Amino acid sequence: MTQYERVLNEGSGRRDSLDDSVNSSLFDGSQFNVSDNGSETNFSCNEGTVWDLIPGVKQKLYPHQQEGFEFIWKNLAGNTNLRKLKKAVPCREGGCIISHAPGTGKTRLAVVFLMAYLKVFPKCLPVIVAPASLLHTWEEEFKKWDIPFHNLNNLELSGKVHDDVVNLLNWSNSQHSMDTMRMVKLISWYKEKSILGISYSLYEKLTRGGGESDGERGEDEKKKKQSSVEKRKEIMGNVLRKIPGLLVLDEGHTPRNKKSGIWQVLSEVQARKRIILSGTPFQNNFMELYNTLSLVKPSFPNTMPHELKKFCQKKDHKKASKEWIWEPVPEEKIKQLKLLMDPFVHVHKGAILQRMLPGLRKCVLRLMPDSFHKKILEGIQSSKNTLSFDFKETWASVHPSLLLECDLLEEEESVLDKDRLEKLRLNPNAGVKTKFLVEFVRLCAALNEKVLVFSQYLSPLRLIIEQLLNEQLLKWTMEKEILFISGEVKDRKSLIDTFNDENSQAKILLATTKTCSEGISLVGASRVVLLDVVWNPSVEKQAISRAYRIGQKKVVYTYHLLTEGTRECDKFRKQAKKDRLSKLVFSAKNDDNKEELRSCAANIEDRILDKMIRHEKLQDMFVECLVQPKEREY
Repeated sequence: MTQYERVLNEGSGRRDSLDDSVNSSLFDGSQFNVSDNGSETNFSCNEGTVWDLIPGVKQKLYPHQQEGFEFIWKNLAGNTNLRKLKKAVPCREGGCIISHAPGTGKTRLAVVFLMAYLKVFPKCLPVIVAPASLLHTWEEEFKKWDIPFHNLNNLELSGKVHDDVVNLLNWSNSQHSMDTMRMVKLISWYKEKSILGISYSLYEKLTRGGGESDGERGEDEKKKKQSSVEKRKEIMGNVLRKIPGLLVLDEGHTPRNKKSGIWQVLSEVQARKRIILSGTPFQNNFMELYNTLSLVKPSFPNTMPHELKKFCQKKDHKKASKEWIWEPVPEEKIKQLKLLMDPFVHVHKGAILQRMLPGLRKCVLRLMPDSFHKKILEGIQSSKNTLSFDFKETWASVHPSLLLECDLLEEEESVLDKDRLEKLRLNPNAGVKTKFLVEFVRLCAALNEKVLVFSQYLSPLRLIIEQLLNEQLLKWTMEKEILFISGEVKDRKSLIDTFNDENSQAKILLATTKTCSEGISLVGASRVVLLDVVWNPSVEKQAISRAYRIGQKKVVYTYHLLTEGTRECDKFRKQAKKDRLSKLVFSAKNDDNKEELRSCAANIEDRILDKMIRHEKLQDMFVECLVQPKEREY
């Protein structure tokens, strides 16, 4: 067995902090001192276009991907003509945003681009920064194209280890530290044509010098190793800040807060070429959008008129209207901003989904709690800490017993009937949202439709699971009919595969929006329930797009659940306002986007919801059913 084969077979057990087998020169930074011009072209073709670099691929891409491919080339390299690329200026700034609707193939587009770009600029040293949960997806995609991918978050080696590293390590020792394995990957990525992948959180830790612990150590050993550990962090941080020539930010709206550590470190990266992939670049306000635009194209602020910059940086303190109507928006400012963005922002709102998928139907349900549930909600005390109030109300809106898991004020403790709440815990009818959901899931299962339930929080999801397991008529079990994904679940892929399998017995998958709202496919679901309201509309849009994406075979129905008498209705109106602004900024030409919610009391197209609304024991639960017109573009 060769040294390289031993490396691949050793797995992820290298956590020994001593690393006696490591040659000290591995951490002296000398491997990164080669003075190669990383942007120098290196290809033999003199005729044709960039499509000729990857024969046969163009026909396999959708039209919006083909357009996006050429758009990235023009923004990063200035041209798609191979003869003209020979004369490309290596150090010119190049950046763009690929704003394609979730589920329309941004990852595949980026992989195809990188595959071609590396043929022209083999030493461009690309780095993909993505949420940790998506790095595996990237790794699997690059395997299909036989491009080495070094996942810095994973101790296992995926890309080929460079010979220079093999000579520095004793691979018979199977216990190398995380820092050593990361340095192995960094050097291998630097020495040979390949891709480096890293999560946002790890990128921030390494570039800010924080690093990660290699496990428990004694205090004396910590002190003894401190200087060498700091040296390792410093070298890795410098490499990640100074070496990359091309930066790809997946879910690139993530570092949108200028005060956040990740935004600050990414803004310091010296890469002249940058790509942001995001189906939802507009998150909460124009300030965040401005920060995103500045990150992908550092020269962008200099192109803005003073008044427009002032508009983007202004904080919005206006309250949302209490009616389901749109407020006037600063259209002139938005037009100005769009004109500046258009050259480097490629928008595809999802027309491909319209043409390929059966459809998307969105619904907002205002639900009336019973007298006891209403009394519990009214008993929640407002305090100076608005976040605490919002948190308690959100949980109690699902089921009153969840209030027992919150930090309560003395006034709340004194009036709360804890014994009664505890007895009602497994009774879904005691909470208006759990009452709706359990009955809804039962009806969906009877029609062989799988349900995807999202919440910001774990406790409401766990309560729903307990109630479903307690339902004697269902006789469902965990990991068979009921699946659950949270940040604590490591083997998500097998759960996702099971849920998407048409022949599996899975009926419902419950997941947190933070864990499962980006990047993954859950097309097994044709019904999506959003249990609570988040301030950021793009989070819910991403969640819906887990089911409404390429590969879906059924019409997808979505349900926003709002408990009457709470602030959830106000939150949803504010969310709708943000979504309206996003559509205006990223709209297609001549698209006015004046789609409004409308009440629909009868003749609902959704037969499951229609049956529930007409049911004599359930109809009193529904205050209003608000539907949106069929999607033209998502």
